[in-house]
Amino acid sequence: MRDLTPRQAHELLRTQPDAVFVDCRSEAEYLFVGHPEGAVHVPWAEAPDWEVNPHFAAEVRKLVGQSVDRPVVIICRSGNRSVDAGKALESAGFSQVVNVLHGFEGPLNDRHHRGEISGWRFEGLPWEQL
Repeated sequence: MRDLTPRQAHELLRTQPDAVFVDCRSEAEYLFVGHPEGAVHVPWAEAPDWEVNPHFAAEVRKLVGQSVDRPVVIICRSGNRSVDAGKALESAGFSQVVNVLHGFEGPLNDRHHRGEISGWRFEGLPWEQL
């Protein structure tokens, strides 16, 4: 698995239109916090029990078709869940998995706020909120 900064991941997605962009956060995060434009929602774990989605790799496989060699870029809130999700994809045979460092919101700052240090939104990259 490769790690890319949000800007590097955005450039990869821009230059490789066959890449699939997966947001692996919960549905509430995806809908209400916002998500990168073009990202498809496939949750790694979901509230309220936060158990890992046993169908995660199969759901991503449906998105990429039969080609597990197609690039899959994964983003979460801060870049932690996406590492576990990426490892699961690699275990399922995916060969080009990319983790977005710092995720959509980035880490907590000293006041316990996200989005003020790093992350997709902090970098001003395209995103939307439903």
